[in-house]
Amino acid sequence: MNRLALFDCDGTLVDSQANICRAMEECFAISKLDPPPREAIRRIVGLSLVPAIAQLLPEAEARQHETMAEDYKRAFHAMRHSGGLDPEPLFDGVAEAIETLAANGWMLGVATGKSDRGLGLILAHHGLTHRFVTLQTADRHPSKPHPSMIETAMAEAGAAPGTTAMIGDTSFDMAMARAAGVHAIGVAWGYHTMHELRDAGAHHVVAHATALPAQLEAL
Repeated sequence: MNRLALFDCDGTLVDSQANICRAMEECFAISKLDPPPREAIRRIVGLSLVPAIAQLLPEAEARQHETMAEDYKRAFHAMRHSGGLDPEPLFDGVAEAIETLAANGWMLGVATGKSDRGLGLILAHHGLTHRFVTLQTADRHPSKPHPSMIETAMAEAGAAPGTTAMIGDTSFDMAMARAAGVHAIGVAWGYHTMHELRDAGAHHVVAHATALPAQLEAL
Protein backbone atom coordinates (compact mmCIF):
# COMPACT_ATOMS: atom_id res chain seq x y z
CA MET A 1 0.00 0.00 0.00
CA ASN A 2 1.10 3.55 -0.72
CA ARG A 3 1.90 5.97 2.07
CA LEU A 4 -0.41 8.98 2.01
CA ALA A 5 -0.02 12.30 3.87
CA LEU A 6 -3.23 14.33 3.76
CA PHE A 7 -3.11 18.02 4.64
CA ASP A 8 -5.82 20.38 5.72
CA CYS A 9 -5.49 23.74 3.92
CA ASP A 10 -6.59 26.80 5.96
CA GLY A 11 -4.53 27.00 9.15
CA THR A 12 -2.28 24.10 8.13
CA LEU A 13 -0.82 24.87 4.70
CA VAL A 14 -1.69 28.56 4.51
CA ASP A 15 -2.63 31.38 6.89
CA SER A 16 -5.93 32.51 5.41
CA GLN A 17 -7.71 33.75 8.52
CA ALA A 18 -7.84 37.43 7.52
CA ASN A 19 -9.79 36.78 4.31
CA ILE A 20 -12.10 34.23 5.93
CA CYS A 21 -12.92 36.66 8.74
CA ARG A 22 -13.60 39.54 6.32
CA ALA A 23 -15.88 37.47 4.11
CA MET A 24 -17.76 36.13 7.13
CA GLU A 25 -18.19 39.64 8.52
CA GLU A 26 -19.57 40.76 5.16
CA CYS A 27 -22.10 37.93 4.97
CA PHE A 28 -23.37 38.82 8.45
CA ALA A 29 -23.60 42.47 7.42
CA ILE A 30 -25.69 41.54 4.36
CA SER A 31 -28.17 39.91 6.76
CA LYS A 32 -28.03 43.04 8.96
CA LEU A 33 -26.52 41.06 11.82
CA ASP A 34 -23.65 41.96 14.11
CA PRO A 35 -20.62 39.88 13.10
CA PRO A 36 -19.17 37.36 15.54
CA PRO A 37 -15.81 38.12 17.14
CA ARG A 38 -12.90 37.11 14.94
CA GLU A 39 -11.81 34.56 17.52
CA ALA A 40 -15.17 32.82 17.08
CA ILE A 41 -14.79 32.89 13.28
CA ARG A 42 -11.29 31.40 13.47
CA ARG A 43 -12.65 28.53 15.53
CA ILE A 44 -15.00 27.35 12.76
CA VAL A 45 -12.32 27.41 10.03
CA GLY A 46 -12.17 23.93 8.55
CA LEU A 47 -15.88 23.21 8.57
CA SER A 48 -17.94 23.45 5.41
CA LEU A 49 -19.76 26.76 5.09
CA VAL A 50 -23.29 25.85 6.17
CA PRO A 51 -22.22 23.97 9.34
CA ALA A 52 -19.73 26.76 10.10
CA ILE A 53 -22.40 29.46 9.92
CA ALA A 54 -24.77 27.25 11.91
CA GLN A 55 -22.21 27.16 14.72
CA LEU A 56 -21.83 30.94 14.61
CA LEU A 57 -25.60 31.57 14.44
CA PRO A 58 -27.30 28.57 16.07
CA GLU A 59 -30.56 30.41 16.72
CA ALA A 60 -31.25 30.91 12.98
CA GLU A 61 -33.12 28.48 10.75
CA ALA A 62 -31.37 26.19 8.29
CA ARG A 63 -32.61 28.25 5.32
CA GLN A 64 -30.89 31.35 6.68
CA HIS A 65 -27.64 29.41 7.16
CA GLU A 66 -27.80 28.35 3.51
CA THR A 67 -28.54 31.90 2.32
CA MET A 68 -25.64 33.30 4.34
CA ALA A 69 -23.31 30.63 2.96
CA GLU A 70 -24.10 31.86 -0.55
CA ASP A 71 -23.55 35.46 0.60
CA TYR A 72 -20.15 34.42 1.98
CA LYS A 73 -19.19 32.88 -1.37
CA ARG A 74 -20.22 36.02 -3.22
CA ALA A 75 -18.33 38.24 -0.76
CA PHE A 76 -15.16 36.17 -1.16
CA HIS A 77 -15.53 36.13 -4.93
CA ALA A 78 -15.91 39.93 -4.97
CA MET A 79 -12.83 40.35 -2.80
CA ARG A 80 -10.80 38.14 -5.13
CA HIS A 81 -11.89 39.94 -8.31
CA SER A 82 -11.40 43.41 -6.84
CA GLY A 83 -7.85 42.55 -5.80
CA GLY A 84 -8.85 43.01 -2.19
CA LEU A 85 -7.71 39.68 -0.80
CA ASP A 86 -4.96 39.74 1.79
CA PRO A 87 -1.94 37.50 1.08
CA GLU A 88 -2.46 33.87 2.12
CA PRO A 89 1.14 32.81 2.80
CA LEU A 90 2.35 29.30 3.36
CA PHE A 91 3.24 28.74 6.97
CA ASP A 92 6.96 28.68 7.70
CA GLY A 93 8.57 25.40 6.67
CA VAL A 94 5.52 23.98 4.86
CA ALA A 95 7.04 24.11 1.37
CA GLU A 96 10.19 22.37 2.59
CA ALA A 97 8.19 19.69 4.41
CA ILE A 98 6.18 18.96 1.27
CA GLU A 99 9.32 18.60 -0.82
CA THR A 100 10.93 16.30 1.75
CA LEU A 101 7.86 14.09 2.04
CA ALA A 102 7.61 13.79 -1.75
CA ALA A 103 11.31 12.90 -1.97
CA ASN A 104 10.78 10.25 0.72
CA GLY A 105 8.09 8.56 -1.37
CA TRP A 106 4.95 9.85 0.32
CA MET A 107 1.90 10.50 -1.80
CA LEU A 108 0.34 13.83 -0.85
CA GLY A 109 -3.23 15.04 -0.75
CA VAL A 110 -5.50 17.72 0.67
CA ALA A 111 -8.75 17.35 2.62
CA THR A 112 -10.35 20.75 3.19
CA GLY A 113 -13.59 22.56 3.82
CA LYS A 114 -12.72 24.90 0.95
CA SER A 115 -14.28 24.67 -2.51
CA ASP A 116 -12.50 23.12 -5.49
CA ARG A 117 -12.00 26.60 -6.95
CA GLY A 118 -10.61 28.11 -3.74
CA LEU A 119 -8.20 25.25 -3.15
CA GLY A 120 -7.08 25.20 -6.77
CA LEU A 121 -6.25 28.90 -6.72
CA ILE A 122 -4.21 28.63 -3.53
CA LEU A 123 -2.19 25.63 -4.72
CA ALA A 124 -1.55 27.24 -8.10
CA HIS A 125 -0.49 30.51 -6.48
CA HIS A 126 2.13 28.69 -4.41
CA GLY A 127 3.25 26.40 -7.25
CA LEU A 128 2.16 23.25 -5.41
CA THR A 129 -0.59 21.82 -7.61
CA HIS A 130 1.70 19.14 -9.06
CA ARG A 131 2.62 17.81 -5.62
CA PHE A 132 -0.86 16.55 -4.69
CA VAL A 133 -2.35 13.38 -6.15
CA THR A 134 -5.76 13.67 -4.47
CA LEU A 135 -7.77 16.79 -3.60
CA GLN A 136 -10.91 16.45 -1.49
CA THR A 137 -13.11 19.49 -0.84
CA ALA A 138 -16.48 20.55 0.53
CA ASP A 139 -17.89 20.49 -3.01
CA ARG A 140 -18.14 16.70 -2.95
CA HIS A 141 -18.24 15.63 0.70
CA PRO A 142 -20.04 16.09 3.99
CA SER A 143 -18.38 18.51 6.38
CA LYS A 144 -15.59 17.44 8.67
CA PRO A 145 -15.43 15.44 10.90
CA HIS A 146 -17.24 12.98 8.59
CA PRO A 147 -14.54 10.61 7.24
CA SER A 148 -15.68 10.76 3.59
CA MET A 149 -12.81 12.99 2.42
CA ILE A 150 -10.17 10.69 3.87
CA GLU A 151 -11.84 7.52 2.66
CA THR A 152 -12.05 8.84 -0.91
CA ALA A 153 -8.46 10.10 -0.80
CA MET A 154 -7.20 6.69 0.29
CA ALA A 155 -9.12 4.99 -2.50
CA GLU A 156 -7.69 7.38 -5.09
CA ALA A 157 -4.13 7.08 -3.79
CA GLY A 158 -4.10 3.34 -3.19
CA ALA A 159 -3.46 3.78 0.53
CA ALA A 160 -4.82 2.09 3.63
CA PRO A 161 -5.65 3.52 7.07
CA GLY A 162 -2.42 2.17 8.52
CA THR A 163 -0.35 3.94 5.86
CA THR A 164 -2.28 7.25 5.92
CA ALA A 165 -1.87 10.34 8.09
CA MET A 166 -4.21 13.33 8.35
CA ILE A 167 -2.35 16.54 9.18
CA GLY A 168 -4.41 19.46 10.45
CA ASP A 169 -4.73 22.36 12.84
CA THR A 170 -8.26 21.83 14.21
CA SER A 171 -10.16 19.39 16.35
CA PHE A 172 -12.35 18.74 13.27
CA ASP A 173 -9.31 17.34 11.44
CA MET A 174 -8.35 15.12 14.35
CA ALA A 175 -11.89 13.80 14.78
CA MET A 176 -12.11 13.11 11.04
CA ALA A 177 -8.82 11.20 11.16
CA ARG A 178 -10.01 9.11 14.08
CA ALA A 179 -13.32 8.40 12.34
CA ALA A 180 -11.40 7.13 9.29
CA GLY A 181 -8.99 5.08 11.40
CA VAL A 182 -5.85 6.91 10.18
CA HIS A 183 -2.99 8.58 12.03
CA ALA A 184 -4.05 11.98 13.42
CA ILE A 185 -1.22 14.54 13.34
CA GLY A 186 -1.98 17.97 14.80
CA VAL A 187 -0.03 21.12 14.02
CA ALA A 188 0.52 23.82 16.63
CA TRP A 189 0.62 26.84 14.29
CA GLY A 190 -3.07 26.92 13.31
CA TYR A 191 -6.42 27.95 14.75
CA HIS A 192 -7.04 25.44 17.57
CA THR A 193 -4.83 24.90 20.59
CA MET A 194 -2.55 21.92 21.18
CA HIS A 195 -4.79 20.95 24.12
CA GLU A 196 -7.86 20.89 21.87
CA LEU A 197 -6.04 18.83 19.25
CA ARG A 198 -5.04 16.23 21.82
CA ASP A 199 -8.53 16.14 23.30
CA ALA A 200 -9.93 15.50 19.82
CA GLY A 201 -7.68 12.47 19.37
CA ALA A 202 -4.38 13.67 17.92
CA HIS A 203 -1.77 10.91 18.11
CA HIS A 204 0.98 13.54 17.87
CA VAL A 205 1.18 17.35 17.69
CA VAL A 206 4.14 18.95 15.92
CA ALA A 207 5.37 22.43 16.77
CA HIS A 208 6.89 23.32 13.38
CA ALA A 209 6.41 22.12 9.81
CA THR A 210 10.04 21.02 9.54
CA ALA A 211 9.24 18.33 12.12
CA LEU A 212 6.57 16.72 9.97
CA PRO A 213 8.74 14.45 7.80
CA ALA A 214 10.48 12.86 10.78
CA GLN A 215 7.19 12.43 12.63
CA LEU A 216 5.59 10.70 9.66
CA GLU A 217 8.59 8.42 9.13
CA ALA A 218 8.26 7.36 12.77
CA LEU A 219 4.66 6.14 12.36
